[in-house]
Amino acid sequence: MASQATFKSIKAVIPLLDRVLVQRFKPETKTATGIFLPSSSTSSPLPEATVIAVGPGAPNKEGAIVPTAVKPGDRVLLPGWGGNAIKVGEEEYHLFKDAEILAKIQE
Repeated sequence: MASQATFKSIKAVIPLLDRVLVQRFKPETKTATGIFLPSSSTSSPLPEATVIAVGPGAPNKEGAIVPTAVKPGDRVLLPGWGGNAIKVGEEEYHLFKDAEILAKIQE
C-alpha cells in the first residue's frame, strides 16, 4: 500500500530530484446518455494523468543534472502500480519518478 500524506495547498508540494507530481483523470461517473455508473465499475484508477509540477532533475553518473522528460501541463500515461498518494482537500495527487512514467500523450 502506498503511503499517503495530506496538505492544505498543492502549492506546498515541490517535487525534488526527478519526481513528478500528477493528478489522475477522474473516471466518468455517468455515460454520454446520462446513465450513472456504479462505483464498482469505476474503482480502478485511469492510467492517464496531468503533470502538475516537476523536480529539477536528478544527477547522472558524471554529476550533471538530467532534467525530467515532462513538464507541467503535459498529459502522461502512468503504470498501474507505484507512486505516492498526496491528498489536498478532496483532491488526490501522486508523486512518481520520471522514469516510472510510461509515455507522454500528444494532443
